[in-house]
Amino acid sequence: METTELLEIIARGEDGKHQFKANVTNPNSLASEMVAFCNSGGGTLLIGVNDDGTVSGLIREDMARLNQLVSNASSQSVRPAINPVTENVLLADSLVMVVTIANGMSKPYMDKDGVIWVKSGSDKRRATSREEIQRMYQSEGLLHGDELSVNGLSVSDLDLDYFRRFFEKQYGEPIENQDVPLPKLLENMNLMNDGVLNISGALLFAKTPQFRLPVFIVKAVCYLGNDIHLDRYLDSQDVTGKLADMFYQSLSFILGNIKHLQFDQNVNAVGEPEVPREALEELLANALIHRDYFVSAPVRIFVFSNRIEIISPGHLPNNLTIANIKSGNSNIRNPILASYATKILPYRGLGSGIRRALKAYSDIDFVDDREGNQFKVVIKRTSGLVNE
Repeated sequence: METTELLEIIARGEDGKHQFKANVTNPNSLASEMVAFCNSGGGTLLIGVNDDGTVSGLIREDMARLNQLVSNASSQSVRPAINPVTENVLLADSLVMVVTIANGMSKPYMDKDGVIWVKSGSDKRRATSREEIQRMYQSEGLLHGDELSVNGLSVSDLDLDYFRRFFEKQYGEPIENQDVPLPKLLENMNLMNDGVLNISGALLFAKTPQFRLPVFIVKAVCYLGNDIHLDRYLDSQDVTGKLADMFYQSLSFILGNIKHLQFDQNVNAVGEPEVPREALEELLANALIHRDYFVSAPVRIFVFSNRIEIISPGHLPNNLTIANIKSGNSNIRNPILASYATKILPYRGLGSGIRRALKAYSDIDFVDDREGNQFKVVIKRTSGLVNE
């Protein structure tokens, strides 16, 4: 690091990416700082700089001790071990050690006592929220929301006739011909854990999944005009049931509240929806399958005079961007649901849904709201009017 760059960092003060320490003697304290950086995108620790930005400085004899301390802390007091990079920078008549900690690739990191630290502004804090810790595991592909067990839902809550028809259609033989009991069969299909249905099993095949998953529904409202009103709307529905039920009922809600255009058809023809059905199918399937099931919130659909909004809980996972998804890239957040959705919905997977929706109807915007932890699809309406 050049001297001018170091001075600029010091002049700006501490923040979420830069921490100042006059000196370090405790390896456990140092480890907690490194853990916080690893769990929060990485950062830089400046040793030899006071909290107020004045340079306390180090001498040459300090450097060997500090390098050994950094090495010991990162390998023995951080789990899993990390490899920070140290650099000694001469500043005026003294030295400053620059310790660079990369964004961790194996989150969550913890100290030797098992504490998970994250950055909170220029300081650090313990990660105590279950959802926050789960999301770290989720970001590394170690845990998926759709595989979480739903306490209280067992094989007796299965819609057995529905599941039987599905199984026979997909596998060509009845479940009665299987040489394992039904609970074991469900476990083998990744729909049950230790006798309890997981979120995938519940949403796909339970009689009434919302009995234990009341927030995993779709709330749909059609408004008169272009703004949300608390008590003025044209249509409203809480869409519940299995995943397939929610998909088709949500699709029906939208189609029933937008214009159908005749084009060159005769007056008795039903007409084509102003937004092609294929585009709506792709976007609804994505909202239900790829939402974040660690977030206790419904999918929301708003039909306005000039647009349709489909809002999913959870922003795009990891480093996925809107440009990525438009190009067909994907990061499967719920692999079990995604694998079954290709069998029960008009959904092909493979990360191509957004591209197909845009091909069918190009006037669609996407908003990755990371602060609000939601993903919004905005479909512009061609007619500008709701059905009357």
